Amino acid sequence: MTDIAASSFVRQDLVAERPAPVKTTGFLGFVRTRLLNSPTNILLTILGLLLIWYIVVPSIKFLLVDAVWSGKDRTACLAENAGHPVGACWPFIQAKSTQLFYGFYPEAERWRVTLTFALGAVLLLPLLIPRLPAKSVNAGLFFFAFPAVAFFLLHGGGITGFGVSWVAGLLQLFADSISGAGYVVVGLSKNSAAGPLLWAIGSVIALVGTLLHWVIFPLTWLRDQMQASGQGPWPDFLVTAVIVSVILFVLGGGTRAGSRPLITSLVTFAGIAAVIKLMGLDHAGLPIVDTRLWGGLLVTLVIAITGIVASLPIGVALALGRRSTIPLIRIFSITYIEFWRGVPLITVLFFATYMLPLFLPGNFTVDGLMRALIGVSLFTGAYQAENLRGGLAAVPRGQGEAASALGLSWWKTTSLIVLPQALRHVIPAIVNSFISLFKDTSLVSIVALFDLLGSLRASFADPVWTTPSTAFTGFAFVGIIYFIFCFGMSRYSLFVEHRLNAHRRN
Repeated sequence: MTDIAASSFVRQDLVAERPAPVKTTGFLGFVRTRLLNSPTNILLTILGLLLIWYIVVPSIKFLLVDAVWSGKDRTACLAENAGHPVGACWPFIQAKSTQLFYGFYPEAERWRVTLTFALGAVLLLPLLIPRLPAKSVNAGLFFFAFPAVAFFLLHGGGITGFGVSWVAGLLQLFADSISGAGYVVVGLSKNSAAGPLLWAIGSVIALVGTLLHWVIFPLTWLRDQMQASGQGPWPDFLVTAVIVSVILFVLGGGTRAGSRPLITSLVTFAGIAAVIKLMGLDHAGLPIVDTRLWGGLLVTLVIAITGIVASLPIGVALALGRRSTIPLIRIFSITYIEFWRGVPLITVLFFATYMLPLFLPGNFTVDGLMRALIGVSLFTGAYQAENLRGGLAAVPRGQGEAASALGLSWWKTTSLIVLPQALRHVIPAIVNSFISLFKDTSLVSIVALFDLLGSLRASFADPVWTTPSTAFTGFAFVGIIYFIFCFGMSRYSLFVEHRLNAHRRN
């Protein structure tokens, strides 16, 4: 009975063949499942093919197929001499490449620009590779040592003082500004109805400036004595090294922390002394190249990198200040952010270039490029502050409360717990601001600074290369350069975002 019951469930004929499954892998599968799987996608696919046919294909034909690759002047890029429709005139780019990359920088000194680019790339690449060691040392070299070396390489000149002289000069300038403002207010009181009140306010301001002069007198006296010694910057360098080493030794815990802070300080100053001696900064240094001769990609990178590096700390400080419980700090941060976000960058550049000198003492001048750098950094810092404020708001409140429960101070809670999470949340917004800043460097051409785009426009004035395709070739070349830098920043931000958000991956 059991065998008979079991045999009744055994199939006696073969199952009919079913159709093969639709292929979903490979090129045909991609086309079937992504491009032609619905009427809407079919329409979008057709529109995309039309765009490729009418935009991409002609662009490739202009840039590569019909392009002229060799020649000495405009005649090589004319259709009647080439015998066919002429595309891009690449000999024009070859002839103007030095102007596009260096501007009007003296030809004999262009090795300094190349060396600066090489040093920046050597120090930046290890920072971008996560697995390489010694990140703190590398970051210190890139963010602190490299800017000083790059300045003396690009601008030239030497130094007559060091830390003590620089601090004394800044404090004296500050005191002079306060005294000058007081005397201006006193002068206004002579022709005003509120003369006594203005005279009193001006007298108080001038008195504050005078008191500051007496407070910093020992420092300025020490500076004058070191400069009168005739030994160059070395006495100032030694005094600065001793003061900084002692301060770091005390802040590092004194004898309890060992001699590591002291050794680090001494090694750092020894390296600075070697650089000063190697570059001859204790004498005349390298020949000075005025920033009005800078141009091309050099100015674009200087403005973009300086703005990127300087705007992020400004943004962090303003974002934290806007959340501060101290009313003065909070009001100042809010006012700063709203003011700078309420004016266009062109206005900021005009103000920094033409109006800022009116607010400075008569014996103090700021280089034109430096004024543009300050304006761009302050402007971008306000936008970074809002980006970071959004990241700070996204951090759960329990993170700070847990840190407080563990006994961490506000500084440790912010720097080790809250701020890293906030930065991770707003990586796309921060990099988006960096990309916008890199492209907005072209606006400095309106204040007589020749960036990459400005140098290109200046090169169009050369009658030797006046052809119908010269302008299109130049703008295409500059556009490719901008795309390479911006696309590189975008892809690296995606890499960093993916790496830092490993805990959220499915």
